[in-house]
Amino acid sequence: MITKNKLGLTAKILLGMLLGVILGLLLRNLFPGSEWVETYLTKGLLHVIGTIFISSLKMLVVPLVFVSLVCGTCSLSEPSKLGRLGGKTLLFYLFTTAIALSVAILAAIVIHPGNASMVTENMSFSAKIAPSLADVIINIVPTNPLKAMSQGNMLQIIIFAVIFGFAIAHIGERGRRVARLFDDLNEVIMRVVTLVMQLAPYGVFALMAKLSLTLGVETFGSVVKYFFVVLGVLLIHAFVVYPTLLKTFSGLSPITFMRKMRDVQLFAFSTASSNATLPVTIETAEHRLGVDNKIASFTLPLGATINMDGTAIMQGVATVFIAQVFGIELTITDYITVVVTATLASIGTAGVPGVGLIMLAMVLNQVGLPVEGIALIIGVDRLLDMVRTAVNVTGDTVATLVIAKSEEGFNQDTFHNPDAGRVAPTFDEQVHLNE
Repeated sequence: MITKNKLGLTAKILLGMLLGVILGLLLRNLFPGSEWVETYLTKGLLHVIGTIFISSLKMLVVPLVFVSLVCGTCSLSEPSKLGRLGGKTLLFYLFTTAIALSVAILAAIVIHPGNASMVTENMSFSAKIAPSLADVIINIVPTNPLKAMSQGNMLQIIIFAVIFGFAIAHIGERGRRVARLFDDLNEVIMRVVTLVMQLAPYGVFALMAKLSLTLGVETFGSVVKYFFVVLGVLLIHAFVVYPTLLKTFSGLSPITFMRKMRDVQLFAFSTASSNATLPVTIETAEHRLGVDNKIASFTLPLGATINMDGTAIMQGVATVFIAQVFGIELTITDYITVVVTATLASIGTAGVPGVGLIMLAMVLNQVGLPVEGIALIIGVDRLLDMVRTAVNVTGDTVATLVIAKSEEGFNQDTFHNPDAGRVAPTFDEQVHLNE
C-alpha cells in the first residue's frame, strides 16, 4: 500500500519556478525601484543562491565528462566487443546525434526565439574572440591533460579520456583493475550529481525570482518560445527522424515499433533517466521487439551512456538562444564547434536527470558564451528533460533494431507478434515495483 504524498523532484522544481516568479513579480510591483530589494534580495540573497547553484553545475563538468567517458570507452574497447558491432553502434549513435544538433541549430536560427532586449545590466556579457577552425582542430590534442582539466578545455579532456580509456582496455588484468576503479568513481560522481540536483528547486526559485525582478514580460514570452522550439525539434526527431532511419536501414514498420515502445517512453518520461529506464528498455527490446540478448545487452547500455540526441537538441537550441539573447553573432566556425563538441560530449553524458545542463555549460564555454545564460532556461528545463529522455531511449532502441537486423540477431516473428512479451511488466506495474 502506498501512502506517500511527498513531492517528486519534478514537482518541486516546477513549484520552485512558480513561487520564484510570483515572489519576483510581487516584490517588483509592491516595491518598485526599492534600493533595499535591489541590494539585499536581487543582488544579495537571490544572487548568492542562484550563483551557488550555477557553480555547483560547473563544478561537475570536468570530473563527470572524464570519468564517464573513460568508463564508456573501456566498455566499448574491450577486445571481446571490438569489431563490427562496436563500430556500427558508435557510428550510428554519433550520426543521429549530429543530425539532432544540426536540425536544432537550424530551427533556432530560423525561428529566432532569443531577444537581445532581454539582457539587462546585471546580465551583460562581453564575448571573447572565437578561435579559427584551424586553431580548434590543432588544440584538440592536449599538451598537458592536467592543465586542460584545470582550465576546463572540454575538447582536450574528451580526446585524452578516449585515449586513456582505450589504453586501460588493452593492458589485461591491470587494466581491468583500473576500469573497476573508474566504475566506482563513476558511481560516486553520479551520487554527487543526484545531491546537486536536490538543490535544483531552491536554485530555480532564486534564479526565477531574480529574473522576475530584473527582466520584463517579454523575457517570459521569449523563454516560452524557446520551450516550444526545443519541444518541436524533440518531437520531430522522435516521430520523423527515427522512424525514417528505422524504415530506411532495417525495413521494419515504424508504427509497430512505436506501439511497442509506449511503456518504455512513458517510464523514461516519468524518471527523466535513461539509466533508470534501462531494465525496461532491454526487456522490451528482447521480448517485445525480438532483438537477440547478445546485441541488446551491448547496444542499449552503451546507448544509455553515449547516445543523448535529446540532450544534444536542447544544447543546440539553447546555445543559439543564449547567443541571440546576449546579442552575440556566432560564426560558421562556432556552429561547427558546437556540433563537434556536443556530439563528442554526448559520449560522456550520463543518463541521469539534470546532466544536460552540465553539458550545456561546457558547450557554452567552448564558443565563448556566458554560462549565466543557463538561468534563462533552467526553469523549463526539467520538463524538457523528461521529454528528451523519452527521445533518448527511443533512439537507443532504433539503433539496437538496426544493428540487430544487420547482424542477424533479430527475430522477425517476435517483432510482428502484437502479444509477444506480454509477460514483461507494464508501465504501471514497473512504477509500482519501483515504489
